[in-house]
Amino acid sequence: MNNLGGFDEEIREEEVSEKKVVDLNEERKKRKPFHYWTVGGRDYRLKLKASTIGKLENKYRKNILNLIDDIPPLSVMLTIIQAAMDPWEHGIDYTDVQKLYDKWTEEDGNQTDLFSKVIIPLMAVSGFFPEKQAVAIMEEMGNE
Repeated sequence: MNNLGGFDEEIREEEVSEKKVVDLNEERKKRKPFHYWTVGGRDYRLKLKASTIGKLENKYRKNILNLIDDIPPLSVMLTIIQAAMDPWEHGIDYTDVQKLYDKWTEEDGNQTDLFSKVIIPLMAVSGFFPEKQAVAIMEEMGNE
């Protein structure tokens, strides 16, 4: 005679429920560790750290989100990229980033794409807004 009713059945249901919760937590997406800017076949890691965000805010005397409210000047975008590259590409200076941008434009890049395909995803991985909002911004610009 099978005695699988009553309390045993409730224990199994709890175990299944707990497993579902664990599975859902495992499925949650983690923020990407970096955004990559590919220039000349090389991937450059981009991510702003709290210390570099502070330096940028002090330089421009405003919140970075206010800087990118509309498409910012190229010099501002390149400075943001330099700050995001600095921890991973030691010794990179503004002139180096300008040269990378020039090379990127020779590879069919443009200023609008720099904003939508580099700056916005960089801001997303740096914790400024959720990935879904970044996708919505890029779609709104027509450059996803």
